[in-house]
Amino acid sequence: MCLAIPMQIVQIEGFDARCSAKGIERTVSLFMLQDEPVDVGDWVLVHVGYAIQTISPEDARQAWELFELMAEDDVSA
Repeated sequence: MCLAIPMQIVQIEGFDARCSAKGIERTVSLFMLQDEPVDVGDWVLVHVGYAIQTISPEDARQAWELFELMAEDDVSA
């Protein structure tokens, strides 16, 4: 099983994008999305440094809500 993290694109330079989530920024490769139009402000799923899929802002929000619930359960266990 793999985990992909929703991140928002804040800057694009060639096949590299600066992405942000929860105050953390990373440089992410857009190579796997080269046939798909991506723009600053779009949300992508990031796995091991690669954007693997674009997603809606709603899907990104729901994913982060789920991650936060899992973290709360882990702390209370």
